[in-house]
Amino acid sequence: DVSEGDDLLPAGAEDYIHVRIQQRNGRKTLTTVQEINDDYDKKKLVKTFKKKFACNGTVIEHPEYGEGIKLQGDQHKSICQFLVETGLAKDDQLQVHRF
Repeated sequence: DVSEGDDLLPAGAEDYIHVRIQQRNGRKTLTTVQEINDDYDKKKLVKTFKKKFACNGTVIEHPEYGEGIKLQGDQHKSICQFLVETGLAKDDQLQVHRF
C-alpha cells in the first residue's frame, strides 16, 4: 500500500511547470523551464522562444527532472505569459522559483 502513495505524489507534481531563475555571475541570469508535457516538441518551443524573446536557448537533459529548456536572461515573465496565452499551461500550473 505504501507503493501506491509513492505513485500518486509524482503524478500530482507533474501538473506544474517549473520556471527557475538562476544567477550566474554579476547581472547575468539563466531561466530554466522544466516539466513541460512530453506531448509538445521542446525543440520547436526553444526555436519559438529564441525568436520571440531575442535570446539564446537550448534543450537540456536533467537527471532528476528530465528534459527542460534553458534560456539566457531573466525571461520568467515572458515565458509565463506566453505559456498562458498559447494554452500550454494555466496560470495556476506555473511555479516560479527565484534565485
